[in-house]
Formats: sequence, structure tokens, C-alpha cells
Amino acid sequence: MRTFLVSLVCLLLAPVAIAQKRDSAPAPGDPFAGLTAEQRDAFNEGRADFSEVETVSDGLGPVFNERSCAACHTTPATGGGSTRFVTRFARVTASGFDPLVSLGGTLIQDHAIGLADGSPHAFVAESVPPAANLIVKRRTTPLFGLGLVDATPDAGFVALAQAQAARADGIRGRVNFVDNIRAGMKTAGKFGWKAQVPSLLQFAGDAYLNEMGITSADFPNENCPQGDCAELAFNPAPGINEDGPGIEALHAFMTMLAPPPRGPEGGEVNAGEALFERVGCAECHVATLRTGHNPIAALDRKTYHPYSDFLIHDMGALGDGLEMGDAKGSEMRTTPLWGLRFVTAYLHDGRAATLEEAILAHDGEARAARDRFAALDANRRAKLLAFLRSL
Repeated sequence: MRTFLVSLVCLLLAPVAIAQKRDSAPAPGDPFAGLTAEQRDAFNEGRADFSEVETVSDGLGPVFNERSCAACHTTPATGGGSTRFVTRFARVTASGFDPLVSLGGTLIQDHAIGLADGSPHAFVAESVPPAANLIVKRRTTPLFGLGLVDATPDAGFVALAQAQAARADGIRGRVNFVDNIRAGMKTAGKFGWKAQVPSLLQFAGDAYLNEMGITSADFPNENCPQGDCAELAFNPAPGINEDGPGIEALHAFMTMLAPPPRGPEGGEVNAGEALFERVGCAECHVATLRTGHNPIAALDRKTYHPYSDFLIHDMGALGDGLEMGDAKGSEMRTTPLWGLRFVTAYLHDGRAATLEEAILAHDGEARAARDRFAALDANRRAKLLAFLRSL
């Protein structure tokens, strides 16, 4: 039994060997290689749904952020990230965290359908209410490879948290257990800046509602514009807008969207990865994880390299102040670094224009690693940054 447990933890935590050759990967926006014809058809149908421009008759609005998923997920291909930001707000006082739900919190929907289908009521976009004293910008993140994360058992993330706690070196990530609608219980959050979403299926329904205003069986309640639910009496498309196929299509697309390809590797990049591990970045940005059993062969017991533990960590001043699930204001999910070479603005709010700025902004549990990076001479620092630019 002890040998099995040691092997399990080593498999979860083992960094990628410096000289390891990674399998050739599909281009950004492509599906996994080796899908069946049926799976590839489902992927293509899902990609079409992901790119479809929704209308009021489809259930768009009354307030929303964009008319299609692809409007935000564009770089470097459909399913990627972008510099599109959403705004979240709340109020934090000595009494605690208030999401200001009665005023439309925490997510601003910055578009509205206006006068639609001859309605006598003009819907207007939301704005941050004066009662809010916490305003946060959040950057759109890429979806590449997330089917692998979804296919990783919760036990794997729990084991990572336990291994970090056992080291007692100040790194103490934890699983954000959140409500899983389909499971009817709390499961490990994996997606979102706070790991506040437990599955890609729930992610799809959540995005349909909160980004486009389209209701579904899992998310049947329309967002009240600026918290005023009386306005929904004028909603031109009340009730359930999406009865299932659209959610399933989005789910299939995200599930089978391949991870981002790795850039060129060489001596400088490999030396940079060794430094990445030496300064302590790899304690949270874990190189290697493994999926469990899965009916899709491309996801079944596969080793992958996200450079994240998908746990929430106390990031001190780098936290965004929002509370989601069990995640506190200073806690953020470890951002996966695969695909980093396609990102142009860094950190959750895009405040960092360079990778170096992003690293030096780390705080809390990452403070010691940040300081070790800052202490590197120019040559070593350049090698570590070259490694990051290869991801």
C-alpha cells in the first residue's frame, strides 16, 4: 500500500524531465488527435455553436456581455483567451463580504437588448452601483486542454494539497469544494479564477446564463438587470431558453479541445525550466498531472502538462478580494501556464504587461519564490523567462 501511495503522489507531482520530448500537439483551436468520427463531428458541431451569434429570439439578454462565446475566446484561435475583460463588484466591510446581489452583483452585464421585439420597455446595460467598494477586472482565459483537467479525479487534487501541506514550507494550496449541480453535492472546483466551477458542463451553463443571458435547466433563473427583478416582466424570451442541445454542444467542444502546443525547446529553455523548479515556481505550477478513466480515449488515463495544481492559494496582495465558493478574497487558483506564449496581458486583471512584471507581483504563499526569482542574475532570469515563453 505504501508503495502505491508513493507512486501516486510521485506521478501527480513529478516535474517534466528536462530532456523529455513532448508529443507533437495539434494547432491551437484543433481537437485532440485520435478522436472517433462521431467525436470529431460532435466537436465540430460544438465549435459552430460556440461561434454562433445569439439573438433575442434565442433568449439573449435582457442584459449580457457578448452575443457569442467566440466573441471573447479568440486568441490565438477559437477557444482561446483574449484581452476582453469583465467587471465584478462587491462590498467589503468589517462585517464581511457582501456580493450585492440585490444590485446585480457580482458580475456586470455590460450590454442590454434595449427595445426588443416591440417591447415598451428599454433594457439598459448594468453599471457599478455606488454601494460597491470593490471593483475587479477579470481577463478572459483560454479553454485549450480543459477536457484533461475535467477528466482528472478530485482525489488527484486532494493528494496535491496533502503533499503540499506535508512539506510545511509555506505552500498550502487547497481544493475549493463547490456546488456541483449535476452531482447534487460539492466537488472540486477546477475552473475560473477562484476554481469556483467544478465541471465543464456546469461551466457551459454558467457562461450561457451569465455572459449571454440564456437560461437552461441547470440555470433557469434569469439575471435581474441591476438586481431589479421587476424588469423581467418585460423579458421578451422568458422561461428556459436552451433545452439541452446547445449546452451539450458547448460541453463537447470544450471537452475535446486540444491543449496548446509547446513552443521550441532547447538548451536555454531546458535550463530555464530547471531554474523554474529551483526557485520554487513548480510547487504550485505543477508540471505534470494525469487523468482517470474516461470514455473518450484521448482523455483516458493521459499524462498532461498544465503547469498548475488547480488549487487555491493565499496570494496576499495579489488576491482580487472576491469570495467565491469557499475561496476567500486573498485566494486565487493557480493559473495554468500552458499556452502562456499566446497571452499578451498577465494576471487576472491584466495589470502586468510582461512576464517579469507578473512574477514580481506575486505575493502571499508565492512571496518566497518571487524573491528568489528577483535575486537571479540577468542571465539566469533570461533563461527562466525563455522557458515560460516556450509554454
